Amino acid sequence: MSRTPPLAARLRGVASSPVRDLLALLERPEVLSFAGGLPAPELFDVDGVRGAYARVLSGPGARLALQYAPTDGNPELRALIADRLTGRGLPTDAGDLLVTTGSQQALTLVATALLDPDAVVAVEEPTYLAALQCFQLAGARIVTVPGDEHGVDPDALADVVARHRPVLFYTVPTFANPTGRTLPAERRAAVAQVAAESGLWVVEDDPYGELRYRGTPLAPLAAAPDAADRVLYLGSFSKIGAPGLRLGWVRTPAALRPALVVAKQAADLHTSTIDQAAAAAYLAVTDLDAHVRRLQDAYRERRDTMIAALPGTLPPGSRWTEPDGGMFTWVRLPGDLDATELLPTALAHDVAFVPGAPFYAATPDRSTFRLSFTTNTPDQIREGMGRLATALAVGAETPAAV
Repeated sequence: MSRTPPLAARLRGVASSPVRDLLALLERPEVLSFAGGLPAPELFDVDGVRGAYARVLSGPGARLALQYAPTDGNPELRALIADRLTGRGLPTDAGDLLVTTGSQQALTLVATALLDPDAVVAVEEPTYLAALQCFQLAGARIVTVPGDEHGVDPDALADVVARHRPVLFYTVPTFANPTGRTLPAERRAAVAQVAAESGLWVVEDDPYGELRYRGTPLAPLAAAPDAADRVLYLGSFSKIGAPGLRLGWVRTPAALRPALVVAKQAADLHTSTIDQAAAAAYLAVTDLDAHVRRLQDAYRERRDTMIAALPGTLPPGSRWTEPDGGMFTWVRLPGDLDATELLPTALAHDVAFVPGAPFYAATPDRSTFRLSFTTNTPDQIREGMGRLATALAVGAETPAAV
């Protein structure tokens, strides 16, 4: 019997995403899942997207849209994205942008361009699961930056920079995944100052920024003059358009852009030309602001429904975030209750959440878990929270959960 060749060393220690694993297990239609950060499919503009593809494939440029294309991305699409970012307070030219196959690829390209094996990366604690996977796969050493209910502590970041000399700091400052927290304006300015003074690259991941349900929008970190040449800004159509399009972008300082283009050429040559052309055709005729307002109205009601149900769902002494936008609330159970050990009981009651432990790069807080409120209707949320209340009550009484 022949031996199976070993896997590459860089895969050691890179765990599978529990969110992806849960999605594979949740095929039973009776399960109400608060696990995945999924947009509501009934809110996708199917007619608008269908019409965009039809226009592209029936127009004079149909054959060109099916051909190989420049690595940078569709020029019309980049111009439309640049206009939208500029309108949101982040002055951008089309030449500042590289279109990617989802913002996850943008993060992978940044890691390829900036991280050698054993390079140090600083992250918030807790942070986005797939970012941890990406940095682990690059062979980086991950260090954590503490924070509080307002997000990362800039003084703690300065201390981590002084002690560990990280190459980059990864952050989701607006409606963070998994916590839902938003970094205040004064802390954004302080983080930008740390980056400017230390030469630190900052990767600002902003997939949720347009999904605001209350409060005043904040300028991205990338808009700070102090750090204009230090911040890479990642964006995506997945949350305001449809994740199946797999279209994202990175807004990059000029000095780094050539390296990212080379990294993308080595990865996939270019993002799907037909999908880019359809996205450009869609944005050219669609009132995207009106579509985003519809999403905000629907998700605001869902957020409010979940937050209102939490006091009656969770054990006494629990804490949770009340996000101003995005897709998630972050829960901490009282005492030593372990969310991972409670999950099987929840699944037995046909409801799902994501335990918090995998979101930590260092010592996890096992009493935490993430709930997503965007996928289900308000009635489904109320039903699911009732199931979760029963599951937590049953699970908290079993010896394995204490």
